Amino acid sequence: MPISIHVSDMEDCYYPLTATSDLGTAGAPWNVYGKEGIWPKAEILATRNRAVAKHPNTIFVGCHVGNLSHDLGEVSRLLDLYPNYHIDISARAWDIGRQPFTARKFFIKYADRIMFGTDLGPSEQMYRGWFRLLETEDEFFRVPDAAWWMNYGLNLPDEVLQKIYYLNATRLFKDMAGGAW
Repeated sequence: MPISIHVSDMEDCYYPLTATSDLGTAGAPWNVYGKEGIWPKAEILATRNRAVAKHPNTIFVGCHVGNLSHDLGEVSRLLDLYPNYHIDISARAWDIGRQPFTARKFFIKYADRIMFGTDLGPSEQMYRGWFRLLETEDEFFRVPDAAWWMNYGLNLPDEVLQKIYYLNATRLFKDMAGGAW
């Protein structure tokens, strides 16, 4: 059974909160800067990576682009290093859409290892934002829950979208549905 693993959080959570933080001041609930007992982000991610390496026969799905959506180069390195590591793209549209050229290449290269996901709830606005980001060439638009970043559509090919939206989840989670998928 695959393990969905959420460790650390977005990069800005580890720095002083400002109006120009990724989520603006709305990111306060997730900000851990200066709080006691919080491990450094690098240490948290290294611990996750050791777990993935230690269990090569277990599928791990890193939530929120492995909480490295700001660094697709590092996510690429992890996907290349660990064949059992996959990611979902939940709640990271603003990071993906502000690096459209890199993100498009990344999504095409790793199409078999990326899944759509959300922890924002099933709202029409959320889905419209993701569809616009993943499926169009639209420029300079805001996605839901982005404080101030402008985004650019990736215009992903249909075969990549099908994998991300449902084929990868069907493949990875088929045993959980009793073969009903």
